[in-house]
Amino acid sequence: MVETEYIHLAPNQKLPDGPGRPFKAVVIVEEPSTAEWQKLVSEWLVASGCLFMLAWGHECSSWDDSVDHANLDVFDYGDIPDDKFVMTTWHDNEPLSEVLWFAAHGAAHSDVPLDLLILVHIARNADEAGNMKAFADAVSG
Repeated sequence: MVETEYIHLAPNQKLPDGPGRPFKAVVIVEEPSTAEWQKLVSEWLVASGCLFMLAWGHECSSWDDSVDHANLDVFDYGDIPDDKFVMTTWHDNEPLSEVLWFAAHGAAHSDVPLDLLILVHIARNADEAGNMKAFADAVSG
């Protein structure tokens, strides 16, 4: 079973320290944000060790693009080493439960084991209990 953590980010808030090891993330976007803050969050994800990012919610395809650009920018838009390549997906027409299930059971990096999953909840108000329950229900269902 994958270890799961929850991080709440209110739009435009200061970003926390990353986990210090490779991870996959489901970015649950409930609130719109500025393009500048989205870029900062994307850069933070890449710099923190995210190697598989699944975006769900408000304008989630833009999050997919933003993380792709953050990963490319680290390598000056050149070749990215396989063990530093961030896989990205967006899920605008899927229930969150399916994205959470896929994050636990299907999302894998071809070169780096990812035994940590972080639910990055972008919303005005935190809901750790609700999101962790949604994850547990999705994984067991």
